[in-house]
Amino acid sequence: MSTVRLTVAQAAIRFLANQWTERDGVEQRSVAGCFGIFGHGNVAGVGQALLEAHLTKTADLPYYLARNEQAMVHASVGYSRMKNRLQTLACTASIGPGSTNMVTGAALATVNRIPVLLLPSDFFATRATSPVLQELEDPRSYDVSVNDAFKPVSRFWDRVNRPEQLPSALLGAMRVLTDPADTGAVTLALPQDVQAEAFDWPEELFRKRVWHVPRPVPEPAALARAAELVRSARKPLIVAGGGVIYAEATEALRRFAEATDIPVSDTQAGKGSLPWDHPLAVGGVGATGSPVANALARDADVVLGIGTRYSDFTTASRTAFANPDVRFVNLNIASFDAAKHSGVSLVADARAGLEALRQALEGYRTDNSYGSQARELTARWTRVVDEAFHLGHQPLPAQTEILGALNEVMGTRDVVVQAAGSMPGDLQMLWRASDPKQYHVEYGYSCMGYEIAGALGVKMADPGREVFSLVGDGSYLMMAQEIVTSIAEGIKLTIVIVQNHGFASIGALSESLGSQRFGTSYRYRNPETGMLDGDFLPVDLAANAASLGADVLRTKTVEKFRDALQHAKASRHTTVVHIETDPMAPVPSSESWWDVPVPEVAAIDSTKKAREEYEAAKSRQRNYL
Repeated sequence: MSTVRLTVAQAAIRFLANQWTERDGVEQRSVAGCFGIFGHGNVAGVGQALLEAHLTKTADLPYYLARNEQAMVHASVGYSRMKNRLQTLACTASIGPGSTNMVTGAALATVNRIPVLLLPSDFFATRATSPVLQELEDPRSYDVSVNDAFKPVSRFWDRVNRPEQLPSALLGAMRVLTDPADTGAVTLALPQDVQAEAFDWPEELFRKRVWHVPRPVPEPAALARAAELVRSARKPLIVAGGGVIYAEATEALRRFAEATDIPVSDTQAGKGSLPWDHPLAVGGVGATGSPVANALARDADVVLGIGTRYSDFTTASRTAFANPDVRFVNLNIASFDAAKHSGVSLVADARAGLEALRQALEGYRTDNSYGSQARELTARWTRVVDEAFHLGHQPLPAQTEILGALNEVMGTRDVVVQAAGSMPGDLQMLWRASDPKQYHVEYGYSCMGYEIAGALGVKMADPGREVFSLVGDGSYLMMAQEIVTSIAEGIKLTIVIVQNHGFASIGALSESLGSQRFGTSYRYRNPETGMLDGDFLPVDLAANAASLGADVLRTKTVEKFRDALQHAKASRHTTVVHIETDPMAPVPSSESWWDVPVPEVAAIDSTKKAREEYEAAKSRQRNYL
């Protein structure tokens, strides 16, 4: 057997550079590059391996220097989601805080079912110098490290304490990274001494290896059960989730919907599965959905969920589907999701499943009156959205006007990236997506700070698209560092900073729950009240963005904002467009609900009133058994 002598880190890099995925006959690299921030835990291990691979051309794995470890995981998620989970990026970090900074990103990836490969460094496997700098000491066991925190947020976790363990760890990692039914964050903890340890590796380990991503077809009996239930439906509704887009099943969805005349609603991850102006598209469903989809959901007798995990926002905390006899058919590649809400489980690839179900339902169509109802509701809602997009609110514009201007300026193939605050709700309700990849809102973990880093990954995945990062002041203050990475790498982004002086989303939620927007505004502490209700703080986010290397355009009106967007779009350099909005401006109602418990006892009148409203809404909650 031929062998090659390499360190553990060198072997890992060479292996990863030779892993490929294949679906529908198309091959592509599984791990397309590596983000990293070097410290004493990885600079002489993985860092040296990446350098040697580049200089000797023994492995093609480009390195990207990030500015924040959590952010580089977010960028990898944005990249992988844009690539429909067929490619991802690796992330290497040093021991201790560098590694634990990635834990939030790992949770985000796993919640969203997006593959990312994390290579946190670890303390010496030999324990020769323990405790090393940044090592956590646990009196209960010498085998515990901070990297154990990755276990609950990873789909696969291993620590490579000996070179002999590396091959099985790498193969296990690739299995999960390429399995759409069981993917998420994959963590391989690499002790810093083991990274530098040499071993004689079989050359076969480094051969090109193709991981075939299957399209499982439905089991015939399950298909028959699903078709029978759908055929019985008089008012069915489709809920299209992110699985439709990842499986490249949007055309199959369109054919299925047109053949059966079933309206199509969507989730945050599924928006764009059907173009907004398609006659059967009824918009987002759930707590932040459109009143059209929510009206149809209330009466639906059969809900066909495709590639959705039914989050509480999608089900409006289990109040959206109010028909006492409602049943669910769940087409999902993951049996875990397919079994939810006591549904008829159809475990299959979304595209293969839709094609099979369309054939099984040949001749079935909903009644014309049902379609007419949906189209009438949609026409009415279209006028409401038009008004929200052109509200003419003064003296500061409404957030809905900013979203409308951006929606109208963006091209069909442009991408908007968002994640947290009040904007995801407004976006799901109002945004008009024309392309499956135009709408990129991370709302599984809804992580503040994702927007700029995620946009960086999106742009890296598809450089031919214009990418707009839509970020509130709260998210910007948490994580804006990857502006520097975009400048260094020449990766042009357009970043829209919406300034409303605080946490507008939680402020509005706080008010609705009787907590009077307490602790949600960026203001001076008032010595008279002892609260943060003084004047606004003089924070200049535009100046901060300029200091990081971005071009900055300050705007005050919707008209100037539109002009700035056009200018930014034409530029080749990362550009920030800054606009201040009124957080109190009106927003159309989704006519839905979200379960956030209100205290049962309180001395504050506003909280008492909110509790009464909460109990009334809570009474409508269902178990879907």
